[in-house]
Amino acid sequence: MSAVATDFGMKEALGQLGLQEINDGTSTGSTNFSNGEIIESYSPVDGELIGKVRTTSKEDYEKVMEAATSAFKTFRTMPAPVRGEMVRQFGEKLREVKEPLGKLVSYEMGKSYQEGLGEVQEMIDICDFAVGLSRQLHGLTMHSERPGHRMYEQYHPLGVVGIISAFNFPVAVWAWNTALAWICGDVCVWKPSEKTPLCGVACQNIIAEVLKENNLPEGISCIVTGDYKVGEYMTTDKRIPLISATGSTRMGKIVAKTVGERLGKSLLELGGNNAIIVTPDADVKMTVIGAVFGAVGTAGQRCTSTRRLIIHESMYDQVKNAIVDAYGQLRIGNPLDENNHVGPLIDKDAVKMYEAALEKVEEEGGNIVVEGGVLKGEGYESGCYVKPAIAEANNSFEIVQHETFAPVLYLLKYSGDVTNAIDVQNGVAQGLSSAIMTNNLREAERFLSHAGSDCGIANVNIGTSGAEIGGAFGGEKETGGGRESGSDAWKIYMRRQTNTINYTTDLPLAQGIKFDL
Repeated sequence: MSAVATDFGMKEALGQLGLQEINDGTSTGSTNFSNGEIIESYSPVDGELIGKVRTTSKEDYEKVMEAATSAFKTFRTMPAPVRGEMVRQFGEKLREVKEPLGKLVSYEMGKSYQEGLGEVQEMIDICDFAVGLSRQLHGLTMHSERPGHRMYEQYHPLGVVGIISAFNFPVAVWAWNTALAWICGDVCVWKPSEKTPLCGVACQNIIAEVLKENNLPEGISCIVTGDYKVGEYMTTDKRIPLISATGSTRMGKIVAKTVGERLGKSLLELGGNNAIIVTPDADVKMTVIGAVFGAVGTAGQRCTSTRRLIIHESMYDQVKNAIVDAYGQLRIGNPLDENNHVGPLIDKDAVKMYEAALEKVEEEGGNIVVEGGVLKGEGYESGCYVKPAIAEANNSFEIVQHETFAPVLYLLKYSGDVTNAIDVQNGVAQGLSSAIMTNNLREAERFLSHAGSDCGIANVNIGTSGAEIGGAFGGEKETGGGRESGSDAWKIYMRRQTNTINYTTDLPLAQGIKFDL
């Protein structure tokens, strides 16, 4: 990897992350480099070249898998609390480099510096969670129908866990997976997004230090780089029992089919088409804050971004006017400048999708109430800065039924009681995050009931974006059904085993079957 000098203190940040004097390439521990093609990472902030990383060839991939499978044989025998100590040290390293890593996330991906710091904090938090969990990988004990027998179940490591992450959270989602996989005794092979490869190399450098200091095999944490072809190496590889993939629904369907054909496991975190319901009993000020951040945070490039605002007809004009006024106060620009609210989209392809969405909603009869457009001129040289837009639309519009990974918010009107709004919210193919703004207890409980939101996340009086480490994160329907992070999400990274022990001198059979010799 070769880096160039840049503004915004990035040269210093790259140096702190070990990204200045490294040869081109990728590795299990930043030592064995690839001879593949070069990926150039350009910042959407200013269009400048940050650095270059070589992709992983098939030959290089085999070396990585050899290192990973070999490391697993050692790592799985370590007591879970000892593995937890390794994760604790990783979390401490992250604390030391929180600022430079957060700055790299902001500069390479385009999200605000505060969001970049928040993403690194998520990594630290999941390490803390995993350390405690390393002493709680419990099973169950149950009574046997046969006298003198004991039954219990336990969990064992799966093996090599493959992680395919997306550009919008270039470091946190990897940590969600790998911190839990590690304490479970698994080793990990990670393919970061080809749009944010330097974030991946930086994280690999950090964990490589921990592994070296503890005299642990570098194959415990491996990184491969490249496009979908490298992802195919992983999804078709029977040596990888679990693939955790984050990205579009289209990508997830391909991964699920490929992994399913070899009877492997998939953990999928895919597209969202998230809505906030605003009832007559909503607090308008809270609604505006939740909806605006949800719609424009990370320039609308979160899987949990607010795409639809479903407003009761009695509140519609009041809420619409308040949202429009709030959009008029947004500052768009360099995300490393903490005075700005909105940074750039990831690249010009994302800009084209944004423009196409606005054209499509007008073609379908929608009304643009806050004009969009690509920003040009000083400070916007990368061509990736766009104006957050708002359109009045109908839930049946084709464009509304699909996820647009950009700051486009659709206003939808409903009448009658909250049941009608819930039907609108659920009336899309995706099922990730949802929210209701109301001070009416009955409406809130209806929203959370069996007949309420069909999403994996359902919030009351907060927005759709943002999730705490303690809860399992994921969604239903075309969001993929996966669960990461908190609660009992750790179980996906392990295989379950039922054990029966006979401590008598007889051998009775289950169900009272007789078999005498």
